[in-house]
Amino acid sequence: MLWPVLGACLVGYFAYHTIQGNRGLIARSHLQAEVAQAQSTLAELRSRREALEVRADLLHPERLDPDMLDERARLMLNLAHPDDVVIYRR
Repeated sequence: MLWPVLGACLVGYFAYHTIQGNRGLIARSHLQAEVAQAQSTLAELRSRREALEVRADLLHPERLDPDMLDERARLMLNLAHPDDVVIYRR
């Protein structure tokens, strides 16, 4: 009579930890959700980095883009073309 009860307790123990344990099914689903979120963040950061690399390449001395140079010079020197409309913010 003791062996069936002990066997049921043992099966219950392992079943509980298979689902609820630190490495159980629920923990695995939470980990997969975190991985998916991290992958989407990584994809966003990669696209932002690529956009910044393109802008940096436009400022490279060997293949300088005049429009990019004009934009950066105006921003850095706080200058404007006479035909530009300037809006001041407080």
